[in-house]
Amino acid sequence: MRTTNPDDAKLRDLLRQSRPAPPLPPRFEDSVWRRIDRSEAPAGKPETVAWLDRLLERLLRPRLALSGIAVLLLLSSVAGVLSGSETAKRSAQERYLAAVAPATVR
Repeated sequence: MRTTNPDDAKLRDLLRQSRPAPPLPPRFEDSVWRRIDRSEAPAGKPETVAWLDRLLERLLRPRLALSGIAVLLLLSSVAGVLSGSETAKRSAQERYLAAVAPATVR
């Protein structure tokens, strides 16, 4: 019969303390719960919806979200400049027409 030695328990505790567990990566719990939710989700999800979910999940990561915001700002600035130049051109044409033939302009 094997008896337990109190020194064995102390040795086990000392060994556990000498090998600490590494820290978990950031947002570890969230990713685990997301995987659990995905595995429990009904399998009848259409492929397009699943594809869209995966795309949104990747786009909402902080690194990609920041670059996405930068791209959207750039595109909206370009669209604003193009729209503004078209409006300015139309306004200049109307002013010119009003100066040359004031009776024809409403």
